[in-house]
Amino acid sequence: MIASLPMYDRPETAGSLDRFWRLIRAELGYGPHDLDRRLPISDVWASPDLLLSQTCGLPYRADLKDDVQLVGTLDYGLEDADPGYYYSFLVTHASDGRSIEDFDAGRLAYNDSNSQSGWAAPIHHAQAAGFSYGSFFESGSHLNSARAVLDNFADIAALDAQSWRLICRHDAFAERLQVIGRTDPTPALPLITGPKVDCNALQQAISAAIEALPPADRAAMDLQKMVQIPSQSFLDIPNPPSPGDLTIH
Repeated sequence: MIASLPMYDRPETAGSLDRFWRLIRAELGYGPHDLDRRLPISDVWASPDLLLSQTCGLPYRADLKDDVQLVGTLDYGLEDADPGYYYSFLVTHASDGRSIEDFDAGRLAYNDSNSQSGWAAPIHHAQAAGFSYGSFFESGSHLNSARAVLDNFADIAALDAQSWRLICRHDAFAERLQVIGRTDPTPALPLITGPKVDCNALQQAISAAIEALPPADRAAMDLQKMVQIPSQSFLDIPNPPSPGDLTIH
């Protein structure tokens, strides 16, 4: 069986995530000893051996919804968002004096075109504001998107609020960036499991593990609780066009 919690896994949170998983496993009574950090996350999500993983709203609604069970959504206590919801901050270089509308035809750094927070959210936000980005830089992660702005590979990036919180906490270069806007809240990262897993038992194990986590580990992850968001709330969000459909050639 495979378990992974990849979305906010960085050196400063890795130990807390490992302890969180071991508590889940102890409550559940079975499962792999360690979180998987080797396989590509898309392979984990599609694996017939999937026990638990954390995906994103866009791949869930576009590709996974018929093949996995929705377990719940972890709540990170984000300001001005309902429990289990998140949004993206629009981040530019601190020396950039433009407002968001001035980025018409600008270059957007995004982590992955299958990302709700890094791709879909800023594209929908721009459409609602009446402008469009002119070119795009695929970075591979929210952290790399922030660095791309800092290193002038892009003008602006959309970073999910929890990723930005961790960057501000752990990466000194964050002081050289600024937030100039944010996107509308949407359901945050779904926890998923395979179709044959006892989902109720897994939900109970996760909730009990959160309660049993030492305060320092909960603080390191900003983990508050798990909430239940209906699947339809994820499915109601429109899918964005691909970067290739938007890039000016």
